[in-house]
Amino acid sequence: MNMAGEELAKSWKDADKLLDKSKYEEALSVLRQSDPDGKEATTLRLAGKATHLKAIKSGSPSDYRKAASLLRESVKKNPRDKQANAQYNQLLNEMQEKRISQTIIPRLVNDGTPTPAGLFAIVASLLLVIAAFQLFQTDPEFEDGEAVMRVTWTDEAGVFHDEKITIALHRADAPIHVENFMLHAEAGNYDNVIYHRVIEGFMIQGGDFEYNSGSGGYAAKWYGYCNGQKTGTSDADRDNCAENQWSLPGEHENGLKHKAGALAAAHAGLNTDGSQFYIVPTGSEPTWLDWNEGKDCSAPGQSCHTVYGTVTDGIEYVDAIAAVPTQNDKPVNDVTIVSVTITDDGIKDSTPWYQFW
Repeated sequence: MNMAGEELAKSWKDADKLLDKSKYEEALSVLRQSDPDGKEATTLRLAGKATHLKAIKSGSPSDYRKAASLLRESVKKNPRDKQANAQYNQLLNEMQEKRISQTIIPRLVNDGTPTPAGLFAIVASLLLVIAAFQLFQTDPEFEDGEAVMRVTWTDEAGVFHDEKITIALHRADAPIHVENFMLHAEAGNYDNVIYHRVIEGFMIQGGDFEYNSGSGGYAAKWYGYCNGQKTGTSDADRDNCAENQWSLPGEHENGLKHKAGALAAAHAGLNTDGSQFYIVPTGSEPTWLDWNEGKDCSAPGQSCHTVYGTVTDGIEYVDAIAAVPTQNDKPVNDVTIVSVTITDDGIKDSTPWYQFW
């Protein structure tokens, strides 16, 4: 073994000792210094173990996915490494128990056979090819973010539920709406807010942190619109508009449509989007809320709504909420958003993929 090899082996040993003491950040620092490009399978295995320890402490789906990616690459580089294989399988089982997918995007192939999501992706790919001929571009600085929404409710049988719904936030397609949603979530504005309007076969609506009735809820920051009217982005423009009148401009021309699991902005007219949102349950497809070429979104009965997210896990809970007993479209028993946690901000990391750890 040459000098470089000896130094690398020593760094692995040092990192392993640090991991035995649960000092995962120090271990990652040692590994980055000795093998910054992650060329060695052992480096990736130890980095995966360290990131797994970090994920256990943080509870972040993003950290779990990073750990899985590192261990997967380690196994690819050295399939005979029993430790890497064992750690990878253990991590996958843990992620399955926690209902954390390996990626935000659903698995498309299982043992060589397309899954339902895979079949859908084939069709969607064909549609994307057609859409590519249109002059539609997304922001290259953004990608999908992620939010985990914890919701509680009591069903018709009197059974109490406490579940989590995972949502991919399409920041590249609707950067203003996703930022607004994230800012509200991080400020705790959605904590203990109810779904005030539930219509089975249509949607579940919430996010009115002012009144919990559907009559309130404004933008998380100043976007240059006052109750739907474009004014300006200066401090003077902002100061001339009451905070509870701050609104968002529509991003409904982004090409995203109302499908099962779609997260979209509720509003009271063009460019009056605020904090309120709704989610579309399975079996509902309110296409009349979509924007299409030539549609006048300001005309009576021609409302256009911005879709900016998709439920990736927990759609069955959305369906269950959509079926709760209601009176005048309001659930008889409160359906409460306990919290919304942002687990991925959707801002692209400029670090090369092999150095993300």
